[in-house]
Amino acid sequence: MFNAPEEVIREVLALEQAKKNLGIRAKAQEDFMTFVKHVYEGFIEGDHHKKVAQKFEKLAKNPGSRIIVNMPPRHTKSEFASYLLPAWLIGKNPALKIIQTTHTAELAVRFGRKVRNLMELEEYKAIFPDVELRFDSKAAGRWETEQGGEYYAAGVGGAITGRGADLLIIDDPHSEQDALSESALENAYEWYTSGPRQRLQPGGSIVIVMTRWSLKDLTG
Repeated sequence: MFNAPEEVIREVLALEQAKKNLGIRAKAQEDFMTFVKHVYEGFIEGDHHKKVAQKFEKLAKNPGSRIIVNMPPRHTKSEFASYLLPAWLIGKNPALKIIQTTHTAELAVRFGRKVRNLMELEEYKAIFPDVELRFDSKAAGRWETEQGGEYYAAGVGGAITGRGADLLIIDDPHSEQDALSESALENAYEWYTSGPRQRLQPGGSIVIVMTRWSLKDLTG
């Protein structure tokens, strides 16, 4: 090797790097934590992240899953459920239809913007090179893929008429103030049962991730 021409050495090294990249791509497409570490700079792994990742991997393989994740604030639950999970699942299935909700429409749209922007980064494209966003449908809270996938963001209580979902994500449906209002908790439950839950496609999955504030909250 040391006596080989310089251009041959460069070619061999490039082939080795390409082989390594393909290995990372294949693993990240199936292993959620590998994907997270590849696209989430500065991520510090904890035991709770591993447990949530295992649940998300099962969800990817089992349509119709129901998952509830309860954690205190500042434990990366929203980053996992509302940012990294939808990006990973759409990468695996670009035709997936997602409804993302949280206690305010503004926050839900913010998540939509983060997911959309992540999917346009080179780090993401290195894992899912075939996924493309439609150039004429890239609004932060409402965008589509070229393969027929959709992402729709809404606040709790907001209308979701005419939308269908293979995956419904409900992230912190109650604010801290809601915990002090029994009527606010009841309204959130009525919205859930009459609105987004009715929009599930056959085999659709639901993920609820939230901090517990009351025995009468949506988890309760």
